Amino acid sequence: MADHITSPRSVLVIGGGASGSAVTVLLRRAGVAVDLIEAKPDWNATTGSGITLQGNALRVLRELGVWDQVEASGYPFGSLGVTAPDGTVLFVAEDIQTGGPDLPATLGMQRPQLQQILIDAVRASGAGIRLGTTAEILDQDADGVSVRFSDGSEGGYDLVIAADGLNSATRASIGITDKPEPTGMAIWRIAAPRPESVTRTDLAYGGPAYIAGYCPTSENTIYAYVVEGCRDRAAIDPATYADEMRRLARHYGGAWPEITAHITDPAKVNYTWFDRLLVEGSWHRGRVVLIGDAAHCCPPTIAQGAAMSLEDASVLAELLTGGGDWDDELLQAFHDRRIPRVRTVVEASVQIGQWQLDGVRDADMAGLVGRTMNLLKERP
Repeated sequence: MADHITSPRSVLVIGGGASGSAVTVLLRRAGVAVDLIEAKPDWNATTGSGITLQGNALRVLRELGVWDQVEASGYPFGSLGVTAPDGTVLFVAEDIQTGGPDLPATLGMQRPQLQQILIDAVRASGAGIRLGTTAEILDQDADGVSVRFSDGSEGGYDLVIAADGLNSATRASIGITDKPEPTGMAIWRIAAPRPESVTRTDLAYGGPAYIAGYCPTSENTIYAYVVEGCRDRAAIDPATYADEMRRLARHYGGAWPEITAHITDPAKVNYTWFDRLLVEGSWHRGRVVLIGDAAHCCPPTIAQGAAMSLEDASVLAELLTGGGDWDDELLQAFHDRRIPRVRTVVEASVQIGQWQLDGVRDADMAGLVGRTMNLLKERP
């Protein structure tokens, strides 16, 4: 095994998304030596349309020191509207401030903007950064992990944090066999100009899709989405993506006609299946630990995916910088602290989608969301 650095403690973070970037910033702040590798040469800087961040996600972003940038880039709001397919507002619910009274209940922002803010924070932290790089071999013993990278180089670390997403190669390589499973739903997404009437998320249930919704992401932009049943992705020509989304969206009223007029470029439309993943057993093997989507993922029916990933980063960094040994007990404590909260979110997110798939009209969706959000008001 290659020699590993012991002073200061050293960490390799695999993956530069929300959880990987957040844990890197927090560990660097505590003086831990961190290298971050990201498979995508562009660090996913332009990927995605929009993201909805609840207060508990904003709380971690504030902990990272990037709240001012996030607030300036995004669009905060405090309520959720439910409409009929024709746009008639049926009721408006006040969102629960899961991040505390001094943060918005919800903030929408453009996904590339959030990624760029996190990229800048990682660069400012002084972490080692290697893009277009993967970890091909992890060889560990009781003292550390020797890593062979895709460029042929090697490095030694006290700990490896796998934040490499839903289809994590690291998860499989350390013998954790859990894999994501489709929930039966799929989503069409697009970024579009913000109609003046859109000042919060509104969700329409029914019509030709299960859900049609949108979220303001800045003063000038929104992202809009339509959720339907899964179709064979291979059977949908990407050149028809705009046509397919527009075909569904044109049946909705309210702000939708204005939004639909901008669904013209198939390259700007994203089609994705909803997946579910929850690694119930330990999230680590030796000195390699999973966080974020590598350990759990839920459909975005209550907009908690990014929040759970950011909370993972906060809790793991707290434990690693608390002065204790980086041993099996500490990594198991991380899992045991996170799993009840994550399970609650995953199960609630999947249940809401299942009710919609089954056409259960008297489902207590609002009650389930409210109970879940109230639990999330507590710090992770």
